[in-house]
Amino acid sequence: MPKVKVKRTKPSLDMTPMVDLAFLLVTFFMLTTKFAPEESVVVDTPSSVSEIKLPEINVITITVDNNDRVFFGVDGQQTKEALLSKMSGKYGVNFNEEETKTFTLLTNFGVPVNQLKSYLAMEPNSRKNVNQPGIPIDSTSNELGDWVLQTRLTNPQVVIAIKGDNDVSYKTIQRVIQILQDKKVNRFNLITDMEARPSNL
Repeated sequence: MPKVKVKRTKPSLDMTPMVDLAFLLVTFFMLTTKFAPEESVVVDTPSSVSEIKLPEINVITITVDNNDRVFFGVDGQQTKEALLSKMSGKYGVNFNEEETKTFTLLTNFGVPVNQLKSYLAMEPNSRKNVNQPGIPIDSTSNELGDWVLQTRLTNPQVVIAIKGDNDVSYKTIQRVIQILQDKKVNRFNLITDMEARPSNL
């Protein structure tokens, strides 16, 4: 009796669920990713083996570039709004509602208080291209100390971090640390790039 030949069919794989899954993952990552905010100045930080991470919120960042200019930044729109109001009262510079809103959206800035109003009135593209002189840190006009003090009074939970360029002068960093110590800040972080830990440690 002859054998019955079973017709072989090629196995097929439905790719529709895989494509759906890929699109779901792409959508998830797009919605949950936080992009790094655009900063006024880019610095090349020194490297270290420290693995301590800064907190996500309540951070004052003092940035010092390779031209020894000092920039100030703090997160939290409500903190920024209250901070600008306090600095406005201290220095006698009034900011309108639009300027206050613009200030709350800044990552950091490097202009004296008396130039801040005109800086905030600029168009966003013009603001990117303007050469900021830096926040005054000398003994006659120590605005950085006032920004730090008023921020700490506004939000006592803030942590302070210094982000200095690799080529910044030691004297400038020393002056920034002295200002912090004058304002009773003895604990702060230094932001560095991560490097590989030596194998013999």
